Amino acid sequence: MAVALREITDGNRDAVLELRVAPGQERFVSSVRGSLREAVEYPQAKPWYRAVYANDEPVGFVMLSWNVEPQPPEINGPWFLWKLLVDERHQGRGYGFEVVRQIVELVRAEGATELLTSYVPDDGGPAGFYERLGFIPTGEVDPHGEVIMRLVLPRA
Repeated sequence: MAVALREITDGNRDAVLELRVAPGQERFVSSVRGSLREAVEYPQAKPWYRAVYANDEPVGFVMLSWNVEPQPPEINGPWFLWKLLVDERHQGRGYGFEVVRQIVELVRAEGATELLTSYVPDDGGPAGFYERLGFIPTGEVDPHGEVIMRLVLPRA
């Protein structure tokens, strides 16, 4: 599976903005447009984002807080998987798993010892996906009711 994380440029922006989650999943992750708006609204979160490509087709979007000074409850970190979206037409093919694997390698190379994320606790949500990847709940819940999870990153 050839999955790559690519910068969003003028050449691919429209195609990336068209990516959508399946109906009913909107309550778990904002749209690409909404995520990019959040990146502008929270520059102190040091947003790092990429389009997810399978071969030469955009299939998803990922955004992190990149080595940020944590400012709970608003900004988690230092390494926080803020958004992960796989387009409804491409779900169930392992792209989400591969994106997280690549993100883990990227942040580990930067010295990260853990990766945090959060999820909305509701039926049909991503809790099981993150648990299968090894994330465990920290016992914390953010002000929006999202459960904070941690993935410990063993040394390479």
